[in-house]
Amino acid sequence: MIRFHLKCDQNHAFDSWFQSGDAFDKLVAAGMVTCTTCGSRKVTKSIMAPAVSTSSEITAPKPTENAIAALRDKIEATSDYVGTGFVKEARDMHDGVVPERPIYGEANLKDAKKLVDDGIPVVPLPFMPRKKTN
Repeated sequence: MIRFHLKCDQNHAFDSWFQSGDAFDKLVAAGMVTCTTCGSRKVTKSIMAPAVSTSSEITAPKPTENAIAALRDKIEATSDYVGTGFVKEARDMHDGVVPERPIYGEANLKDAKKLVDDGIPVVPLPFMPRKKTN
């Protein structure tokens, strides 16, 4: 894992963890890295000094419950829940069959990986949708 200092085209600075430098490049090219402040997809690495860990175990920072709750509220307020039809709906939008819009829903790992392999940007969410839970 590697942490990069990032900056968007609106000059917002933030940090994020990636599997590798190549993984960062692929995610940026797919439009899957967005500014945490404004949502811009025009994100670049900032100049940074390398951090050396003295620990043998490095872990990525865990988002707080408040941050996850805020993310959940924003996604549910601005996106359509498509449930188990997520894979079909994402593919249909990518292929131009239906108009693009923000969606969220459910997909198994195999189907989600297939979407990414086909150039369709998706990202796992750190919560269960309220539409599914009671």
